[in-house]
Amino acid sequence: MSPEFLYFLETVLNGLMAGVMYALVALGFVLIFKASGIFNFAQGVMALFAALTLVGLMTGQVPFSHLINAIFGTDIHNWGAGLPAVLAIAGTMVVMIALAFILERFVLKHLVNQEPIILFMATIGLAYFLEGLGDLMWGSDVKTLDVGIPTGGSFWLEDVTREWAAEGADYYGMYIDKLDVTAAIVAVVLVVGLTLFSQYTRMGRALRAVADDHQAALSVGISLRTIWVVVWSIAGFVALVAGIMWGAKSGVQFSLSLIALKALPVLILGGFTSIPGAIVGGLIIGVGEKLAELYIGPLVGGAIENWFAYVVALFFLMFRPQGLFGDKIIERI
Repeated sequence: MSPEFLYFLETVLNGLMAGVMYALVALGFVLIFKASGIFNFAQGVMALFAALTLVGLMTGQVPFSHLINAIFGTDIHNWGAGLPAVLAIAGTMVVMIALAFILERFVLKHLVNQEPIILFMATIGLAYFLEGLGDLMWGSDVKTLDVGIPTGGSFWLEDVTREWAAEGADYYGMYIDKLDVTAAIVAVVLVVGLTLFSQYTRMGRALRAVADDHQAALSVGISLRTIWVVVWSIAGFVALVAGIMWGAKSGVQFSLSLIALKALPVLILGGFTSIPGAIVGGLIIGVGEKLAELYIGPLVGGAIENWFAYVVALFFLMFRPQGLFGDKIIERI
């Protein structure tokens, strides 16, 4: 094979891996939208908060230590050596479930049957609150997250693909990050599990009923408060997975919350109500922006990855606003 074709193939594969990372964040948005009909602006911050909590538990950091030391003049920073990765992940999940209960108790139960814009504004407030809370609890410095996921390129893959090039060609093999491969496997498992849960379980059907009509769901005995706790807990779990993958890849920093903006084009392409659509949309965006950067970037000065996805999303909004897999909205007068 020619080096040009191999570079193309490597770009596509890296685009697929990047798309999976985007899709992991988009999954949380889809879950909330399916259960409440609102866009959860706080999903990216939830991933950040989960990653911060995980690092704090793994390193044994005392929550609010900076605030405690400033008020009481103490010098407390750590309570011990920290927890193993598995226990820290379990502890973080408990925190995210507790967050779901608190959110339902103090916010969501007061917003039943409110307009979607009101619920959307509530999620914006939640995003800023969680970002500030994470800063107070764990500090704003960049943190390293290592839960044992392998990172870096595969030498085996580089050796194998190097032999695919024509003899004498200047090609050194494909670079595919092992972390991205792990994220792809995790995403597939999540999509299959969430799809089965949504379609074939009683709770999954209840989630879809609540999304269609809050009042009708209440009239047939579905507990709206229970549904919201369940769906926000699941969204918290997805945020934790996304936070682990992104945190292990680029460090746990407050810019991690901005991945929510990258998930927007993914949702527009795949559809706000489709779990498989989140994956397909992520793959399209990931591959598209990598290929655009490779072939169109040099013609326009580069940095095309920053805006390519939004141009594609704008095109879909004009011609298919419900996305590839979204439900078409039909209003009868």
